[in-house]
Amino acid sequence: MLPLPPFSWLAPRSLDEAIDALAAAPDETVLLAGGTDLLPHLKYGRRAPRRVIGLGRLPELARVEPTADGGLWVGAGVTLDHLAAEPRVVARYPALAAAAAAVGSPQLRRMGTLGGNLCLDTRCRYFDQSAFWRGALGHCLKKDGDTCHVVPGGRRCVAALAADTPAPLLVYEATIELRSARAARRLALTDFYAGDGLRPHVAARDELVTGVHLPAPAVDLRSAHVKLRARAAIDFPLLAVAAAGGGGEARVAVTALGPRPRLLRAPAPPGPLPDATIDALIALARARCHPLASLGDEAWRAALIAPSVRRALTSLQPSRETP
Repeated sequence: MLPLPPFSWLAPRSLDEAIDALAAAPDETVLLAGGTDLLPHLKYGRRAPRRVIGLGRLPELARVEPTADGGLWVGAGVTLDHLAAEPRVVARYPALAAAAAAVGSPQLRRMGTLGGNLCLDTRCRYFDQSAFWRGALGHCLKKDGDTCHVVPGGRRCVAALAADTPAPLLVYEATIELRSARAARRLALTDFYAGDGLRPHVAARDELVTGVHLPAPAVDLRSAHVKLRARAAIDFPLLAVAAAGGGGEARVAVTALGPRPRLLRAPAPPGPLPDATIDALIALARARCHPLASLGDEAWRAALIAPSVRRALTSLQPSRETP
């Protein structure tokens, strides 16, 4: 049994209290929502904070609410289990519900949150190991070393973002809200990810994610989600694809290939996507999406990009109004 390292524990009762506590010592603090990603990091010595702030008692983060523009606000503390079954998400944003339902196991989905999934640390087979294993290899760029074992001679960490929810949120053109004691700001999700395996997103150390805004779907919006993994349950994605068509455009998001998800666009006429649009997006994916060995055999995963994109685009399901 691996013990947790020592740290101070704070359990604020309001969002403002949490933000103030984070502002007091941001460089020494990590945030814990469901803990399904952070706790293994702590036990395996990959993180060693002096303070941990628990976000599980903040009702402000656990809400799903309609917005004035006809869209939906989903708080960062909403669990993945809740998200997968939320009627308004299932009806209007089915790819997001499908992605949430595909995360881990039922137990992990009941603990894990949307905000935690969006802020999931990047993964690499040379990093996601015990301290003993990593030390025997000489460590790596992501922790305690100066060598990349994926790209020999590389000076930039290429650990992969293997989270499930970013892809559908990207094709729905979601925005993400961050708050600190200094200010609140809202970013397009495309701007949230930095493309750096060491610090995969642009949130400052004193900022926390409060939720995402999903804009109102186009009347003819259709969407789908495809996940490739080694086992049918529990595993992180080795490749994840979300697709959406409607409003004169088709969009595809591809994740788990590198530190940053890829969003691809092509104009599309109303109705079912023509073969020309599907072929154009597959060509874009082949040109711009290049897996590395961080999560496994890159040649095998590269060969599955085109069929996964085609599968997502040809299985688009229409959104529908909630009862």
